[in-house]
Amino acid sequence: MHSRFLVGLVAAVALVVLTPAQAAAQADDASWTVPRTPFGHPDLQGIWSNNSATPMQRPEILADRSELTEEELAQLQQTVAEFRDNEQAGDLLGDRLFQQALGNSTYNDFDVITGNYNAFWLVERQLDNRTSLIVDPPNGRFPPMTPAAQQRAAERQAYVRDHPSDGPEDRTLGDRCLHFGAPRLGAGYNSYFHILQTADHVTILQEMGHEARVIPLDGRPHVDDDIRLWNGNARGRWEGETLVVETANFSPQARYQGSSEHLRMVERFTRIAPGTIRHEVTLDDPTTWTQPWTVMIYLRQTEDPLFEYACHEGNYAMPGILAGARAEEAAAGSE
Repeated sequence: MHSRFLVGLVAAVALVVLTPAQAAAQADDASWTVPRTPFGHPDLQGIWSNNSATPMQRPEILADRSELTEEELAQLQQTVAEFRDNEQAGDLLGDRLFQQALGNSTYNDFDVITGNYNAFWLVERQLDNRTSLIVDPPNGRFPPMTPAAQQRAAERQAYVRDHPSDGPEDRTLGDRCLHFGAPRLGAGYNSYFHILQTADHVTILQEMGHEARVIPLDGRPHVDDDIRLWNGNARGRWEGETLVVETANFSPQARYQGSSEHLRMVERFTRIAPGTIRHEVTLDDPTTWTQPWTVMIYLRQTEDPLFEYACHEGNYAMPGILAGARAEEAAAGSE
């Protein structure tokens, strides 16, 4: 069991409604200015959470609607309140909460019989009027994959189908506790970040997978192209009030959001209110998607601490893998 679920004794499931106007309202207060570090940069330090319930992609039923009305948002909140207390945690994580509240039946397939955390252990989720975290393309959905990327995905799916657990190399990097991707865009599960700054570096410690990204700000170039890293090689700079982080040199094994080693990622961190950072992430990989795409997330400052992500290789998968292998051996022996 991972740590953030254990904080449920202090924070049971709830839905916090925040409109975009509320999210940035304090930034419009003439009495508030962005705090600065002793070396003059905007101060982003602290622990920040992403517990947004807004889905990554806009649900197809909402078509070209980029925002809900206040009345629709209130109705969505009421719908969530009616079913959340009886749901399993898996039904309330990621995009599922929003989709099921809309009545999307394709998201009603979660197996509540097989072991799962119940909803009591979840932290609060936050919802605003937006219908997707993706802000570009304007339709709020992933851009089409290139033919080459579709071919890669099909080959990978075929391999996983035919060789699900022949050896540890066939399991996912997450299942092996090796890599979980950064920055984490998903919400509601270990989606907390601790930002620390010096004059020439920024470090972002991510709770999920205890990933630490140490980002130089001194203008040094990226490492040689033949050096490949699971989280890529990040370089940062300040553009006015915004911290810009460009990351390249991804390992082909990383497959961040389905990308290849040709991914270039640009993040923008802007403190827009005392307790809010606007985090924009643009992913550009012409060998995977037909165009770049951008996600915008509001990070909320919190007093909650980060917890160790105490990962166990194989976790619940290992008993199932071994039981399946023994069943196959028994079936083969009876033929």
